[in-house]
Amino acid sequence: MDQKIQEVNLSQVKVHDGFWSARQRLIADVVIPFQEKVLNDEVEGVEKSHAFANFRIAAGMEDGEFYGMVFQDSDVAKWLEGVAYSLIVKPDKALEKRADDIIAVIEKAQQQDGYLNTYFTIMEPEHRWQNLQECHELYCAGHMMEAAAAYYDATGKDRLLRVMERMADHIAARFGTDKQPGIPGHQEIEIGLMKLYHTTGREKYRNLAQYFIDERGKNPNFFKEEKEKRGWVHFGTDPEDTAYNQCFAPVREQKTAEGHSVRAVYMYTAMADLAHATGEKELLDACETLWDNITQKRMYLTGGIGSTGEGEAFTIDYDLPGDMAYAETCASIGLAFFAKKMLDIRPSDRYAEVLERALYNGILSGMQLDGKRFFYVNPLEVNPGISGKLHGYKHVLPQRPGWYACACCPPNLVRMVMSLGKYAWSQSEQAIYSHFYLGGRAEFDQAVLEVESRFPWEGKVSYTVDPKPGRGSFTLAVRISAYAKDTKILLNGMAPDNARVQEGYLHISREWQKGDTLEISFAMPVRRIYCNTKVRSNENCVALMRGPIVYCFEGVDNGADLQQLRLLRGEEITTEIGTEGVLAGMVVLKAKGKRMATEKTLYSENRPTGEPAELKAIPYFAWGNRGENQMRVWIQEA
Repeated sequence: MDQKIQEVNLSQVKVHDGFWSARQRLIADVVIPFQEKVLNDEVEGVEKSHAFANFRIAAGMEDGEFYGMVFQDSDVAKWLEGVAYSLIVKPDKALEKRADDIIAVIEKAQQQDGYLNTYFTIMEPEHRWQNLQECHELYCAGHMMEAAAAYYDATGKDRLLRVMERMADHIAARFGTDKQPGIPGHQEIEIGLMKLYHTTGREKYRNLAQYFIDERGKNPNFFKEEKEKRGWVHFGTDPEDTAYNQCFAPVREQKTAEGHSVRAVYMYTAMADLAHATGEKELLDACETLWDNITQKRMYLTGGIGSTGEGEAFTIDYDLPGDMAYAETCASIGLAFFAKKMLDIRPSDRYAEVLERALYNGILSGMQLDGKRFFYVNPLEVNPGISGKLHGYKHVLPQRPGWYACACCPPNLVRMVMSLGKYAWSQSEQAIYSHFYLGGRAEFDQAVLEVESRFPWEGKVSYTVDPKPGRGSFTLAVRISAYAKDTKILLNGMAPDNARVQEGYLHISREWQKGDTLEISFAMPVRRIYCNTKVRSNENCVALMRGPIVYCFEGVDNGADLQQLRLLRGEEITTEIGTEGVLAGMVVLKAKGKRMATEKTLYSENRPTGEPAELKAIPYFAWGNRGENQMRVWIQEA
């Protein structure tokens, strides 16, 4: 384990990318202001938030009652974190001033002992810290710690950082091996504390994160005993379901990803971060085991995880129904967090491919292309009249809503996309690692790199190197994915003579000179993807991918009753550039298929016959932008 590999600061990376820059501009110009208005109850026709007002009430600045989920504070925290990243991507003094004003309110809402949570401050101060299972005080604190660290990194302002250090110290004074035992019902505090540790360098925050990691599963009956002691409930969550919040065994003994998928991957992210910081092999081995279980047996093709709406959870190996999928946007984001922490330990395509897949598919699909509507659930098949209506399918919506009562996903997506720069790179004293092809400028201790990328629609990228004085000797390691075919690599117009490939990364070690240019070009043929036959719903089906992009079929392009369509084996699948509407500029797929005729009777002895049909597939992230219609990723092959 190379502890010298580290995450880059977002300020080191300036994104100028044909694909992602437009999305970052959309978020900065449309999504963040829209979400700010939602949080301030200024948008008609969407779920009321009241999240900003809750802080003003807790601060004594206005009268009123708390409104929303017990964890409503976390929406403000994630929005502030997204704002912090946005201020790096696109400085905005007016937005920064509004964020400063909200931070001042948060500071005023903090209690004298450091406690910060608007629900309990306003509604039930006598019940603070009594219901860790359901009431998410630690979860909210973790998100606000992440926001504090991000805002300090972006602006140099430490007001929120000091607030959350006081909250962290308050938590440390209450929970620990020689104090009151405790674990969060919803993991997140562990990530927040590690962010405080990385920002401040204070080991007490890392030690507290380690306490919460080590404590989980020591006593599987912790939440049951907590409930019996307090004698009241909030949601009525079953404390004996120890898999739901991953307390069924100590984390180092857990072999399969269980329970609520977001809680799980948030915990695994912190475990990997902690393993990197401490060098502990046993904790890293646990992360590897859990990673393999998720990605080899419990992950959708899109990078979605959590296959059931009951508990928003993992179920069992190979249970991946497309039409009942949960695949929460937050879960794919959490999987990307986990992947990046593993990459910072060991750069390998086994992590980078999943990170990339989640980014371009299961995460990006969570937002309408205009930035004003959002998916919580990301299914792989939708059937209007069934999806969103019938029992077992009510969570599978055929169109994105404007907002949610539980609005965790929209601001989570904002902070993910606006912090994209730090997911594309890692660094060490000896090497610079490029995990996916993000155009722009990245500055490291050794050099400044200018990246020109036509990805993901074309397989062309170039890296131009400007080494720092006296630092020109280093390794540039660029990931070359397995989907890249006929790859050509040129260094200053010639094949490099000192290149090696390790775990999917092309390593070039040399004394770099100003203007050295590494050019990589590759074909991205359309790939037919087949599923393990243990996945019941995908048997005899095929899915299409090109590069990292998963494709899907929509009724608006292919007519009604998509289940009647068959994709012909052996036929070429062609590509073209979309020219109209929301698909303009995207690569879409055309294929030969057939549509099966149906009998008038429900059952028949006649085998269905088919008529030729032209099929069209679009990027999965773009589905649901052209009105309500049928959609499916997996299609039968004939």
